[in-house]
Amino acid sequence: MPDAVIFDLDGVLMDSEQRWNAAKEALVHETGGRWLQEAPTVMMGMSSLEWSAYVRDTLGVPMDLDAISRDVVRRMEEGYREGLPLLPGAGDAVRSLAGRWPLGLASSSNREIIDLVLELTDFGDAFRVTVSSEEVKRGKPAPDVYLEAARRLGVDAARCLAIEDSSNGLRAADAARMTVIAVPNAHYPPAPDALALAAASVAVVGDVTPALVERVA
Repeated sequence: MPDAVIFDLDGVLMDSEQRWNAAKEALVHETGGRWLQEAPTVMMGMSSLEWSAYVRDTLGVPMDLDAISRDVVRRMEEGYREGLPLLPGAGDAVRSLAGRWPLGLASSSNREIIDLVLELTDFGDAFRVTVSSEEVKRGKPAPDVYLEAARRLGVDAARCLAIEDSSNGLRAADAARMTVIAVPNAHYPPAPDALALAAASVAVVGDVTPALVERVA
């Protein structure tokens, strides 16, 4: 049995990757930059510092990194306060697994966004620790955010199970030596080689049950 279960946020609990990309694209267009078709895939999993640098240096937004991050976060917060795009079964999955194992959250979202989501949901208190990739050295696909979540939980990363949706997320959890359950992102499906790293794959996070965790672990 695992010692802990660690969730990703965007694409696993919330159908939010498109919102992030829409916010970034709007900023690029409004400031005279140039949006690239591959930008959403390139930025997926990056920390706020990493994607802000990409928005400035590659997409041509003439702002400093902190201002870029703040602007995108503001747009995201406004949208989330109007309504969270929770995926089917998100709350049920969190609550059912929290009844069996300590839960962590390892997300590429900014700290402000993580805290807002936990405030607005009815399951935010189920997570013992939350880590933003802006709080570690490298974003996904590096394992840093998962290793830090395991450290804060006080468990060996190799004895954790992670739940991920994207190529970079799956690679990050695998690099941390965690067992991984995939919930493939419908809008940005993981690459076959990344999906092959998962011990199991489900259609929606609501399908992740304690019985499934026990089976794959």
